[in-house]
Amino acid sequence: MNVGVIGAGRMGQPIIGHLARKGFRTRVYDVDTGKRATIEQRGAEWVPDLAALAAASDVVLVCVGYDEELRALFPQLAPTAKPGAIVAVLSTVHSKTVQELAAAYAGRGLTVVDATMCRGGRAADEGTLLCFVGGEAATVERLRPVLGAFASDIVHTGAVGSAQVAKAANNLILWACLVADHEALALAQRFGLDTEKLRQALLISSANNDALAKWGTQTMAWADDDMQIVAEMAREHGLKLPQSEVTHEICRALKPVRYQLDKYGRG
Repeated sequence: MNVGVIGAGRMGQPIIGHLARKGFRTRVYDVDTGKRATIEQRGAEWVPDLAALAAASDVVLVCVGYDEELRALFPQLAPTAKPGAIVAVLSTVHSKTVQELAAAYAGRGLTVVDATMCRGGRAADEGTLLCFVGGEAATVERLRPVLGAFASDIVHTGAVGSAQVAKAANNLILWACLVADHEALALAQRFGLDTEKLRQALLISSANNDALAKWGTQTMAWADDDMQIVAEMAREHGLKLPQSEVTHEICRALKPVRYQLDKYGRG
């Protein structure tokens, strides 16, 4: 199977390497041509434009950052795409964005699904990501061998767009935990406790959470964007999520470009 990957960033690069090692003929496009050497070292082929990538790919994996970037790709992919090609959106975007693209391009021979990723960069490096996948069951089964090259767990969440909802739920809990971890360890530090010793103890208590286990390896670079998606989803369905609203405000305040906490929660 020929696989195209759009986006060779922090998550895209290890995914590309896993695909090439598993025997998929992997072609890559990124707007940053300076990444070409790195991509070729990982065993993939660099392609100069999206039209060429679409023409050669049975499956296209999309790893771009935002809804607008995702929408802008499709007019360039559709004209040369193989009939029946699957476009799997690995990006974290709004569920309605994927649903609208799936509906708009179904008549043009593209099958659009969402295949969101959890567990972060380390899991991408190790090939142990969790993928939520939204789409028809038969399409998910066709896609499963490709996703299995870099994901140890693949969960079919339902119709197109449902994987984005699952990822939003995951992110809501993740960032709430990370904020609580920072506050808890900051409190303990002010009272003179050994915060690392306490962290290790909390990992075997009822307070255990993934963010605490991966302490010091996560940034909040995407927290504001993730929580904005949660807020939009809740607002569109008339749902009040007071804790997530507070978490969103804290994440916005702590965005790394303006403010950086050390691993003990101190500014």
